[in-house]
Amino acid sequence: MNFSVILAMIIMGGLGLIFGAWLAVASRVFMVKRDQRIALIEEALPGANCGACGAPGCSGFAEGVVKGVYPVNGCTVGGADVAAKVAEIMGTKAGETVLKVAVVRCRGDHENAVDRAQYTGIQDCRAAVQINNGPKGCEYGCLGLGTCAAVCPFDAIKMSENGLPVVDEALCTGCGECVKACPRNIMALLPRDQKIYLACVSRDFGKAVKAVCKVGCIGCTLCANPKTTANEIITMEGKLPVIHYDRVNDPVGDLQNAVEKCPTKSFAVRDTSGKQKKKQ
Repeated sequence: MNFSVILAMIIMGGLGLIFGAWLAVASRVFMVKRDQRIALIEEALPGANCGACGAPGCSGFAEGVVKGVYPVNGCTVGGADVAAKVAEIMGTKAGETVLKVAVVRCRGDHENAVDRAQYTGIQDCRAAVQINNGPKGCEYGCLGLGTCAAVCPFDAIKMSENGLPVVDEALCTGCGECVKACPRNIMALLPRDQKIYLACVSRDFGKAVKAVCKVGCIGCTLCANPKTTANEIITMEGKLPVIHYDRVNDPVGDLQNAVEKCPTKSFAVRDTSGKQKKKQ
């Protein structure tokens, strides 16, 4: 064999050994040690990877907790039990975990609301709203194409025959994916210990609301009147009443007058019996 070829092979082999040894040393010297708590936290999480905590999945949340980016009780899907486990791993206290449930802030179904056009495009609310702001007469109302149901990772939302989403509270974890997906801001998260909420987000004047929906809020301010609801539990922001849940002591009694006296029946009362209504 040609001596130059042998020499080249020896040189290349020697260089390979030198670089290999250098890489082995460098991998140890520059190795980033992974905090063992990350794996423990990830193991304690439910593994839904829903992103409700704000992190890109459970692994990202676990790393964020260790780095102090996310709170130990930031996993809404896991609730208090998971928060307690994560807090124990981190050597701290979980604090109060507010459990939430998704609610539909619109009652404008096929019977109560009118359409101004017929939509035959992609069955997705985000697509429909791009065409002249959607076919619904109320430009704030639910479009009824089921985008919220499609994105729910827990199959907790179904579409009713009347064209509104229905939340199965037994399956809902309060992850918030439906809230992020709804282009009309219809879906919202409500503390589970609260039963009553305003099922309307229209900011139009009363006459305009009545023209397109029988159950839309007309901004009459009756619910916010101290004679109806005391302690400023309900105040007006623009044309819409806002419920201040931090001032509510009795989830039903404190708001019962508002529900009963609302002329358009715009308030919704959650069914917490565990039974799903066939029709909303």
